[in-house]
Amino acid sequence: MTEHDRGGDYHRPDEDEGERLDRHWNELLQELRLAQTGTQILFAFLLTIAFQSRFQEADQFTHDVYAGTLVASALAVGLFLAPVSFHRMVFQQRLRDRLVPIANHLASAGLVFLIAAICGGVLLALDVVLSRTVALVIVALVLVWFVGFWYVLPAYVRRTSRGTGE
Repeated sequence: MTEHDRGGDYHRPDEDEGERLDRHWNELLQELRLAQTGTQILFAFLLTIAFQSRFQEADQFTHDVYAGTLVASALAVGLFLAPVSFHRMVFQQRLRDRLVPIANHLASAGLVFLIAAICGGVLLALDVVLSRTVALVIVALVLVWFVGFWYVLPAYVRRTSRGTGE
C-alpha cells in the first residue's frame, strides 16, 4: 500500500489521540527549529546595522523602515520561541491537547512577522543600490511571492484536496 493509498501521512488510523498530538508537536518543533535559526540570524544582523556610521547618515524613511523591520524581526523571534516557553510552563501537566493548537497559532503569527522582517530587510538593502521607487516595487513583488507560496498555494491545495488532512 502506498502513502497515497493511506491518504498521505496525515491520517494514521492506528494512532490514538495522544500519539497524534505527540506527532503534531514533533512536526511543529522541526518546523520551528528552521524558522527560529533563520529569524535569530536576521535579528542579530539587523541589530548591527544601527551602529554603522553610514546608517546614522541615512534619511528618516530608512530609519523608519529599519525600526519596523527590527521590531517585526523581534516579534517573529518571540513568537517562534513562545511554544518552547509554553511547553516548559505546562510540562507534565497533561495539556498537550491545548499546547499543540496554541503553539501552531504562535508559529503561524511568527511567519507573518517574519515576512514583514524579510521584506523590510530587502527594502533596506535595495534602497541603497536602486531608486526608492524601484526598491518599493521589488519589495511589493517579494511580498506577493511570499504570500503566494506561504498562504495562497497551501490554501488552494487544502481547498482542492480530497484528503483527510489534520
